[in-house]
Amino acid sequence: MNPPTSLAGHLGRLPRLLGGDPAAARQWMAAGPRVWLLTSLLWIGFGAGLYGAALGTWRAPMQAVFNGVKFPLILLLTAAGNSFFNALLAPLLGIQIGWKESLASVLLSFNLLSTILAAFSPLTLFLIWNLPGPDSGWNATQDAYATILVSQSVLIAFAGIVANLHLLRVLTSLAGSPAPARRLLIAWLAANLVMGTQLSWIARPFFGRPNQAVQFLRDDALRGNFFEAFFLSTSRLFRSDDKTTPHPP
Repeated sequence: MNPPTSLAGHLGRLPRLLGGDPAAARQWMAAGPRVWLLTSLLWIGFGAGLYGAALGTWRAPMQAVFNGVKFPLILLLTAAGNSFFNALLAPLLGIQIGWKESLASVLLSFNLLSTILAAFSPLTLFLIWNLPGPDSGWNATQDAYATILVSQSVLIAFAGIVANLHLLRVLTSLAGSPAPARRLLIAWLAANLVMGTQLSWIARPFFGRPNQAVQFLRDDALRGNFFEAFFLSTSRLFRSDDKTTPHPP
């Protein structure tokens, strides 16, 4: 069967791509940036946008609209930044790939990440529906905020790990050996963690704080960091005897 040459043809083969089929991935990369960039823009925009909108429903409908735009942008910015880092790192770890191949590979994993997040969107909506709303009182809303932050951070981390594990088959095909592919995969996971979490923190709010207006970006976007917020929220959830743990900044 001849490889597809059009965007529609590659969209029709998304199941094979998302499954990490090395042959399908090579055909996808060989089709050129126009095809794999457009495929990724459409797929990440749909999947990540759907999940982001589900997160925003806790605060307000407009926050859901903002999230539907911001979440895909964060994934695309993370993919662009990591692709440069990965292209520099890959030769040191035994894989000779250029920036375009690196970007295509990262986008492939983010396509799968977006698919997983889209599949979890109904569960996220169910969770938010059953949590206290933003007008339920200080302690209740802090508990709800912490629950959303911790649970969705774990969910996104899970989806990212699964997506990159599927990418391992593609990296092994590019490297010709599993050892350098595994080393590069670990480095990519670390880079995604650091860059993705901090970009997400700068681009907050996603589910919003009740005592602040609904907005696209915070005025104090550079204040604090994700890991501090995650620690504070986790501490609040597991300290039933003390609910004075401050709200994440």
